[in-house]
Amino acid sequence: MALEFANAAGPSRRDLLKTVAVAAVCGAVHPLLAGPKSSEAGFQLNYLLPSCMYGYMPLAKILPEVKKIGATGIDLWPKVHGNQREQLDEMGREAFTELLRKHDVTLDCITQYKLGPFGLQEEMRLAKEFGCGTIVTGGKGPRGLTGADLKKAVRDFVEQMKPHLAVAEETGVTIAIENHGNNLIESPDSLKWLVELRPSNHLAVALAPYHLQQDPQQLANLIRDLGPTGLAMFYAWQHGKGCMQKLPKEQELEQMPGRGELDFAPILAALKDIQYDGWTEIFMHPVPRGIPILETASEVTAEINRARNYLKAQL
Repeated sequence: MALEFANAAGPSRRDLLKTVAVAAVCGAVHPLLAGPKSSEAGFQLNYLLPSCMYGYMPLAKILPEVKKIGATGIDLWPKVHGNQREQLDEMGREAFTELLRKHDVTLDCITQYKLGPFGLQEEMRLAKEFGCGTIVTGGKGPRGLTGADLKKAVRDFVEQMKPHLAVAEETGVTIAIENHGNNLIESPDSLKWLVELRPSNHLAVALAPYHLQQDPQQLANLIRDLGPTGLAMFYAWQHGKGCMQKLPKEQELEQMPGRGELDFAPILAALKDIQYDGWTEIFMHPVPRGIPILETASEVTAEINRARNYLKAQL
């Protein structure tokens, strides 16, 4: 199922979402407003820091790490994986804004599986206050479907999303549906039909290779099928030995790029082919949830940078 997308000239979809709200929060123009990072320096990934990689560490300790991993923004996760979204509520919006300004960081994504795709309207309005253009969630619906039954279920899901997409368009937010296991939107076909059937580019995909067959060429083909407007988030995350039971740390870390067996070179080549300008998060889940992937903030940052150097080498 080949999907075609037009590459419009001018600023990217994500860049256009960085409106006056960003200036209000940061007091300056966001660096990505200058244009895609794929012009003079060649194609590059636009990194976000997922707060849950640091467990329940305080935002004051995490935000200084953002620029150390080559990012400018953060993705706030709520419990159980992290608690930084709850930290925002506890400190209040004014204090959170000041903390972002202090570290010259933007809020660019909120992950909200608990609220689900039909419970995001207030969260989207909060996101608008901070110039945050992406919310990631899962795709609810019947499971285990294939063929025509799956396509119909995806069509029904898209229909249910229409009033929520109206708010997404009003607030400048893209709702990115992750292919999380045990959800309606979990297979390559469901992802492609989601993009094909959506009425608005404010509904897109957050692609997690962890939850798909660990075949780099199949993953690359899927990326090309989704195209530059169909993909809003790419998780640099492989299955490795999994994340559902406690393992020795070296085995747990095999979810990270460059440690497990998945070859990211064809995947990155596909991202380059479509000139992907959405977000990329270097990612894994620890066991139990809510702990940092390594003991200290500096160790977590060093591991993310090790993976980032591996990805850079594949490009």
